[in-house]
Amino acid sequence: MRPLSARRPPRRREGEPVSTWKRWWWVILLLPLAAGGVFAVWAESGPSPMPEAQVALETPAADDGILVDRGRWFTFRPTQEEVSTGLVIYPGGRVDPAAYAPAARAIADEGYLVVIVPMPLDLAFLAPQRADGIQQAYPMIEHWAVGGHSLGGAMAARFAHRHPAAVDGLLLWAAYPAQSDDLSQYEVEVVSIYGTRDGLATIDDIEASRPLLPTDTIWVSIVGGNHAQFGWYGPQQGDLPATISREAQQQQVIDGSLRLLAALES
Repeated sequence: MRPLSARRPPRRREGEPVSTWKRWWWVILLLPLAAGGVFAVWAESGPSPMPEAQVALETPAADDGILVDRGRWFTFRPTQEEVSTGLVIYPGGRVDPAAYAPAARAIADEGYLVVIVPMPLDLAFLAPQRADGIQQAYPMIEHWAVGGHSLGGAMAARFAHRHPAAVDGLLLWAAYPAQSDDLSQYEVEVVSIYGTRDGLATIDDIEASRPLLPTDTIWVSIVGGNHAQFGWYGPQQGDLPATISREAQQQQVIDGSLRLLAALES
């Protein structure tokens, strides 16, 4: 005779109720998968890049002087001169990295290596360390700046906080570091560019970030600029309408960024 401990549990007789646990265990197991799927869809359903962004990603004519590589990263490299300074750009949250191609190309046109870093689910907090791989891929670069827009800028600040020896400059586009990433005592050049009509990274947010950055940080205020016009993509919920054109705001973003890169070479 089979011992009691080895006996099979009795089968449910027809008409007997199924326990609540047996009825719902599979639902409970599937909930995390469903939540993860919903999160992934939400993360990747941000605004699409404008046509200007796609044009900036096209491989240029030979006399343009900029080589565009759309492989692992979006890389913009001058071809007619030796480059010693590079900029890594982290995209804003839920923003396609291509949206920053026009600014990246314009900065590269002034003699700098510029690399836009695609992020998992377009969320930089999932991979704030990715600038490290880019630096290893371009050992000839002597001076490195990291930067980004919004969430991307915050994660660039995190990278600078965790890798101070690898970062000479920090570029913030409508962004600021988290309290845990205090850079106030770091020897790093910082330029913070923000819009006065930004409904997401507000002026109050920017002002509150001042104690977290070095005292010689350069602050660039774009009067009439908003959050979305730091890139080439559509409007964002919660943002305010800009009172200047995207082209005008982009030019100020580019000029402020070049100011940082020039300081690294001086």
